[in-house]
Amino acid sequence: MKTIDALLAEGVNGKRVFVRADLNVPLADGTITDDGRIRAVLPTVKALAEAGAKVVVASHLGRPKGAPDPAFSLLPAAERLGELLGAPVAFAQDTVGPAAHEAVDGLEPGQVAVIENLRFNAGETSKDDAERAEFAERLAALADVYVGDGFGAVHRKHASVYDLPAKLPHYAGYLIATEVGVLKKLTDDVKRPYAVVLGGAKVSDKLGVIDHLLEKADRILIGGGMAYTFLKAQGHEVGISLLQEDQIPAVKEYMERAEAKGVEFVLPVDVLVSPDFPDLKTKAPANPTTVAADAIPADQEGLDIGPETRKLYASKLADAATVFWNGPMGVFEHPDYAEGTKAVAQALLDTSAFTVVGGGDSAAAVRTLGFDENAFGHISTGGGASLEYLEGKTLPGLAALEN
Repeated sequence: MKTIDALLAEGVNGKRVFVRADLNVPLADGTITDDGRIRAVLPTVKALAEAGAKVVVASHLGRPKGAPDPAFSLLPAAERLGELLGAPVAFAQDTVGPAAHEAVDGLEPGQVAVIENLRFNAGETSKDDAERAEFAERLAALADVYVGDGFGAVHRKHASVYDLPAKLPHYAGYLIATEVGVLKKLTDDVKRPYAVVLGGAKVSDKLGVIDHLLEKADRILIGGGMAYTFLKAQGHEVGISLLQEDQIPAVKEYMERAEAKGVEFVLPVDVLVSPDFPDLKTKAPANPTTVAADAIPADQEGLDIGPETRKLYASKLADAATVFWNGPMGVFEHPDYAEGTKAVAQALLDTSAFTVVGGGDSAAAVRTLGFDENAFGHISTGGGASLEYLEGKTLPGLAALEN
């Protein structure tokens, strides 16, 4: 995989460089609530601009239905990119139409333009190879060189990620090079003990990575909504907690395999419960109670790990040399259910291990709860991409850059 350093050594002055970024930031009423992904692509954009490239930044945002939708416009992201760069950023109100060509044609060396949400064109996400290729061809007309730096999208076989690199000289940006280097430390060159913390809502989202990590990890700590399927598999009642009954056979099999391989599975010993899901808008007090994990009342829902589990998990992470964490321990968006996620984040900071926060809700939690993200070894910009890499899958966007 050739990187941007090789491109810069060749020279980019006056060249149109298409940067496939991941500007898929969370928005609330048109306001960005977490600009981490925009900041992550800054080193690549700055380096290209300073070298005299005409930088064309493209990304998706949300899940529009293949047609323009103002709710998913990249305009707020383009404006924030300009603020972070300290320089004007042109914005094109379409992807491959007249506005995009006008914006790109108007660039001087060292200037930056952002084109509108790629998913406003059905060709971006089409499962039809010809339709995707046709859209990629139109994107290629905007550029001389391709730089892939949207790690959060490399697990998607989309036109701008998979098809476009084949049509232009292509290189990996700084973010993708960093992400791949970090993930190799979690797969090929692991320092032990290797602890993995998995949370989030659905166990089905994590089965593939658990399957693969049973061959790699020394201990796996489970939290979040997915923990209740594990507790149910152990024969415990879980009240009205989130439960995927159809996954119980797989969960039992994984726990048996872990025991046979000497991999330690660590489950909650106590949980915070409530009969009602908390109001995440008003953050009204929820008044949860703490119960043993094997004594959840029939009318109660588990919403966070309890204080004894927090201590247990901290102790299981204290001596680790490598830690990968993906998924919050509870409904961290509400202050009454944030302590479990806070405790795991703090445990990562307290250890001397190489720590990786695996993107998605985990990365959002770290920022939302006020932690210094620079204190962690690495915070990934791509939760889904990180998990699929750790599952051993071939990621289309990385494969395209390697060809």
